[in-house]
Amino acid sequence: MTGPRSPSASPRELVVSLWRNRSLIGQMSWREVIGRYRGSVIGLAWSFLNPLLMLGVYTFVFSVVLNARWGMSPNETTADFAVFLFTGLILHGLMAESVNRAPGLIVSNVNFVKKVVFPLEVLPGVAMGAALFHAGVSFVMLLIVQIVRGQPIPPTVLWFPVVVLPLILGTAGIAWFLAGLGVFLRDVGQVTTVFTRVMLYVSAVMYPMSALPERFRVWLQWNPLAIVIDEARKVLLLGQHPDFARLAALGAIALVMLIGGFAWFQKTRRGFADVL
Repeated sequence: MTGPRSPSASPRELVVSLWRNRSLIGQMSWREVIGRYRGSVIGLAWSFLNPLLMLGVYTFVFSVVLNARWGMSPNETTADFAVFLFTGLILHGLMAESVNRAPGLIVSNVNFVKKVVFPLEVLPGVAMGAALFHAGVSFVMLLIVQIVRGQPIPPTVLWFPVVVLPLILGTAGIAWFLAGLGVFLRDVGQVTTVFTRVMLYVSAVMYPMSALPERFRVWLQWNPLAIVIDEARKVLLLGQHPDFARLAALGAIALVMLIGGFAWFQKTRRGFADVL
């Protein structure tokens, strides 16, 4: 879609484009999921096994080897530690998958840029759709584990979509920004890999916020991913209502990131064909 005029970068165009291409995004997201496991023996079952394997490794290392505990109760078991850890891993994985794929989205789809008229802005949405599928599978597995353990599913689980929405919006904005930047600066992909690894350890994925000394906890509370993980554990595992004021502030920031990332992508896309 390269023409004499720059594509619109307005928030209205963001909404209109996503709605107009919703079927395309859904189809390409599903193709992305299926294509990832094409040729493997057990196919789509890997989407269930991968998070379970990683959960087992992290649980063994932190709960068994390092004897880490969440500190929620004196009778805490390894299974209790595992579900708290799994919640953090699900949300970190949602963010990491989208962010890590974003810089190469345009570079790996040059034919969409040069040969056909294609709504390039949907590509980050496709990556997010695939990440949401895997996060959804892991979320269902978490609920199944809780039921098997005899733990009641609290009604506050209904707030989970509200809790995770700021993470989805903010990550989508970052993905649009990185997708555009990655065309002109190929090193971005290396940076995002390091960034997401660091976020795994500084976002309270493997430990509660309360485990940190006060001087570090203050800084952690500014980490959007840590906030979402903390609130998700409240609604999914503790049966507590989320902090709506904190989520509202985070949602406003995420919305700005979404609009800004989309605007950057739309403003830079005219130069994609020249670079590629």
